[in-house]
Amino acid sequence: MAARTTSADDLLAAVTLAVGQEDLLLDRAVRDVVAAARAADADTDVRDLAPGELQPGTLAEITSPSLFAERKVVVVRQAQDLSADTVKEIKTYLAAPVEDISLVLLHAGGAKGKGLLDAARKAGAREVACPKMTKPGDRLGFVRAEFRAAGRSVTPGACQALVDAIGSDLRELASACAQLAADVEGAVDEAVVARYYTGRAEASSFTVADRAVEGRAAEALEALRWALATGVAPVLVTSALAQGVRAIGKLASAPGGMRQADLARELGMPPWKIDRVRQQMRGWSADGVAVALRACADADAAVKGGGDDPAYALEKAVVAIAGAARSR
Repeated sequence: MAARTTSADDLLAAVTLAVGQEDLLLDRAVRDVVAAARAADADTDVRDLAPGELQPGTLAEITSPSLFAERKVVVVRQAQDLSADTVKEIKTYLAAPVEDISLVLLHAGGAKGKGLLDAARKAGAREVACPKMTKPGDRLGFVRAEFRAAGRSVTPGACQALVDAIGSDLRELASACAQLAADVEGAVDEAVVARYYTGRAEASSFTVADRAVEGRAAEALEALRWALATGVAPVLVTSALAQGVRAIGKLASAPGGMRQADLARELGMPPWKIDRVRQQMRGWSADGVAVALRACADADAAVKGGGDDPAYALEKAVVAIAGAARSR
C-alpha cells in the first residue's frame, strides 16, 4: 500500500512526527498542534505522556470513542524509549488512526527506536524537524527566522550580536527576538541589540576576541575580566580567540581577486564576517598570525588543566594577540 502524504501545514494531521533533540522546537511542535486543535474545538482534551506513562493498552484506552466525541491531542514524548509492546500498539494505530485525534510523536532521531520512526513516516505522518542547533550558523539562521516570522527586518550584524550576547540557549534567543520585535520600531540593528543586551554582549567571549585581534589590548582585557566575572567559561574564550586569529589567517592567505560570494564559499564565512575580518586584519603579518596561534594554543592548554591560573593565562594570550596585531 502506498504511503499517505500529509501537508506540512496540516496542523490537524492524524499523526505529527517531531524529530530531533532541540527542546524548544519539540515544544513548539506540540504547541502548534494543540493550538490548532483548540481553535477547531475549544474543549479539546490534551494528553501529554512521558514514556513511562504509555503502557500497552494505554493508547487504545485514550483513543477509544468518547460519549462526548470531543477532539483529542495525544502527545507521546521520547518515543524512541518506548517498550517493544507499546511500539507495536502504536504501529497498529498508525495503520488506522482515529478521526478527530491528533497523535504527536516526539522522537530524538538516530538508530534507537528507528522502527517506530520509519513506520510513522511510511504511514504519511506530518514531520517537523527539531534538530539540535550546535553550530553558530544554525543559531544565526534561527534568529533570522524568528524575526522573519514576526514580520520584522533585522541586519546580519544584529543577528550576530544577539547570538554573541545571548549564547546557545535557544529559549533565551527566542525570548530576546520576541522582546526586540515587540519593543523596537523599524529595522533591528547592532545598536539596538547593544542597547538592550550591552552587559551580556560586552561579556561575550567573541567580544574579547574581536578587541584582541584588533590590537586593542586594554579593551580586550577589560572585556575578558567582565566575561570571567559573569561566568563565561575560560575554554570558550580560548576558542573564540583561536577562531578570530584563524579567520585572519584564512582571509590573508585566500586567493586575490575573488568575488565576495566565491570568497565566502571558499572560506566558509558569511559575507558580513569577511567584511569584519578584512577590517580586523590591518596590521597583521604572517609571523604575527603564527605568534598569535601559539599564544592561543598555550592558553588553551593552561585553561584545560595545564596551568594554575586560567585568568592569568587568558590575559597573557590577549596581550600577545593584541601585540601580534601590530606586527606589520
